[in-house]
Amino acid sequence: MLETYRGTVYPWHCDHMNHMNVMWYVGKFDEATWNLMSHLGMSAAFLREHHRGMAAIDQRISYQRELHAGDTVAIRTGVVDVTDKKIIFFHEMRNADTDTVSAVTLLTGIHLDTQTRKSCHLPKAAADKARELVVAYELPWTS
Repeated sequence: MLETYRGTVYPWHCDHMNHMNVMWYVGKFDEATWNLMSHLGMSAAFLREHHRGMAAIDQRISYQRELHAGDTVAIRTGVVDVTDKKIIFFHEMRNADTDTVSAVTLLTGIHLDTQTRKSCHLPKAAADKARELVVAYELPWTS
């Protein structure tokens, strides 16, 4: 799996129950997604230049362990499947100090033409690189 994010939980990420609020889990997963896309060759500059984009069409999250202010977070990413227009991938968020899984998300993203607003084929190089990241991983919803 590819490390796509590393950061810290700040006090303002925490809610009234004193743990990281769900909006910040999603935000950190989103940052990991854009790091994945850049790794695949679909950086923000590439997408703008070629009038392309990525759209999430499905997301599922399993919260496993709470994170608190001061915790260091690491996200690793793997790919489940790649088709002509779609990538199905997951992020595993861990407490970097204890190495325990805090959350896992499964996402389906489609490649799209931002001018026609229709799905289109992934760049071959990006699809090939994504296929190199396909790993066997037991997702929380399949056990």
